[in-house]
Amino acid sequence: MFRALADPTRRDLLDELFRQDGQTLRALESRFEMSRFGIAKHLRILEEAGLVVARRRGREKLHFLNPVPIRLVHDRWVSKYAEPWAAGLSDLKSRLESPMEKIFEIYIKTTPERLWEAITDSEIRSKYQFGNTIESDWTPGGRFVMNNAKADGPLGEGENLEVDPPRRLVQTMRALWGEDVKAEGTSKVTWEIEPVGDSCLLTVTHSDLREGANEQLYGGWPMILSGLKTWLETGEKLTTPGSLMYG
Repeated sequence: MFRALADPTRRDLLDELFRQDGQTLRALESRFEMSRFGIAKHLRILEEAGLVVARRRGREKLHFLNPVPIRLVHDRWVSKYAEPWAAGLSDLKSRLESPMEKIFEIYIKTTPERLWEAITDSEIRSKYQFGNTIESDWTPGGRFVMNNAKADGPLGEGENLEVDPPRRLVQTMRALWGEDVKAEGTSKVTWEIEPVGDSCLLTVTHSDLREGANEQLYGGWPMILSGLKTWLETGEKLTTPGSLMYG
């Protein structure tokens, strides 16, 4: 990842995706004085580093910024030298301007079954998602409710659209922790687990977000996924700004 970031053109490409996520190669090419082949080569290096995720939409190939690796580097090398509030200011994900659909990828050394359990078990969930618990029967069409012992009421609710253990979970999500996020309505969260050797690739896609949606809806994902990885690989809780604020 550090090698990928060392090139100024690749940093500029990340800045472009920071400014407007989900761009095609043609759109990115128009903003640089470089050939299409050159831009494609830089994007491939960023994909290999996990900093960019590509997804097909019909005939188009869209490129999305994946801030999770940067979050992990921050947690490992930066946060221990800074005051907790500084991490919130430097959280790249929380500052993206054009949500609509956000994709997060992370590799975790675990089995699909254990990862699925960590996603659906309420007690485990609370260890990496700011102390929040989740209650559901985990059946298609069933409801779920997110709670926190320190909150006056539910923090979120939704419906399980697809439940395919231990591979895929699709849910609607409506945030309830404040009037501002309630006004955003319902979005969708898709969890996808792909085994890779002795590890799993976890992809979380937060979609059906309106352009300019309140960043509270999606800004916490890098911290949540970093905490999930830490818990499964070490059995320890990860201190993040979210855990300090809500845990």
